Amino acid sequence: MPTSKPPSDDRVPASSSHPLGTVVPLLAASAVFVILAALYLGRSLFAPVFLAIFIVAIVWPLQRALENRMPRVLAMFVTVVVTAIVTIAMASLVLWGLNRAVQWAIANAASFQAQYQRVDTWLEGHGLYLASEFVHNFDPRWLLGALQRLGAGLQYVASFVVIALVFVVLGLLEVDVARRKLVRASKVGIVSACRATAGKFQHYMAIRAVMSAATGLGVWAVTYALGIDLALEWGVIAFALNFIPFLGPLFATMLPTLFAFVQFDGFVVPLAIFVGLNLVQFLLGSYLEPRIAGEQLSISPFLVLFAVFLWSMLWGIAGAFIGVPVLIALMTFAEHHPQARRWSVLLTGDSTRRVHPDE
Repeated sequence: MPTSKPPSDDRVPASSSHPLGTVVPLLAASAVFVILAALYLGRSLFAPVFLAIFIVAIVWPLQRALENRMPRVLAMFVTVVVTAIVTIAMASLVLWGLNRAVQWAIANAASFQAQYQRVDTWLEGHGLYLASEFVHNFDPRWLLGALQRLGAGLQYVASFVVIALVFVVLGLLEVDVARRKLVRASKVGIVSACRATAGKFQHYMAIRAVMSAATGLGVWAVTYALGIDLALEWGVIAFALNFIPFLGPLFATMLPTLFAFVQFDGFVVPLAIFVGLNLVQFLLGSYLEPRIAGEQLSISPFLVLFAVFLWSMLWGIAGAFIGVPVLIALMTFAEHHPQARRWSVLLTGDSTRRVHPDE
């Protein structure tokens, strides 16, 4: 009597050769690419909307406080007017400072070229041919063009801020309605995540405002003490641009140093300016600010830098400003999601945080 063969095990072993092991990462990568492409192509719409959501989260406590004293529509009007005044004041300050810097550069264009030719000669004499080649091809019009492009970028930001204010009005009217709808739909976790995100946004902007004011004061003090022209303008520019992590402080440090090469003969004063401004940026941005921010806003510096460059690539200056808040929102929502909570802890900048056993 023939023996029957044992039933073959048709189960596919869980290994990397399984088709799903390749398809799922490809689908995830494709989805990320499609989302980024959509954000880039729709930047004229998405950037104001993201900025409006951020502004609503920041000014909502003011709206709530005013609603206790006046009708809701009037409270919303006052909130929007205050927001517009602050935004216009910030834009006016930085544009005033950049305009003064452009005027100074135009008036000293010949000095720019002469000084950099002198640097070129010194570098060649000391065998630094690579740096000499870079300086040899320097054209002061590049610097003027960079300043003008920055000013144009800020004007673009100011133009879509007007669109964002329209969304702010609608958002302020919808906050309570959206919260009640989410509660009725048993989405309490989303409400909690939104509330936590708004709190972190407010904390982030409060710290940024204080640190930016301190940075502007420090830059003004260093440039004024060393006798640099446009000391007040450099302080104002440093204050405004410090709201953009990494890129803003870098620009606010390098630009006065370049101008100092034209104003002074030799390398002593420009080097002192460079060291002094970097010391201000380091003490405030790398030492004091993380300690004030504390664990609530502890994010990996690598992720912060990546977010700034990614969103600036997508939306320009507006993206560089909104990139870190978007990262804060994503990580906060991850903290409120059971499956993503452990990943959010791993991506924080504070290594002393611990995952609770029930997580």
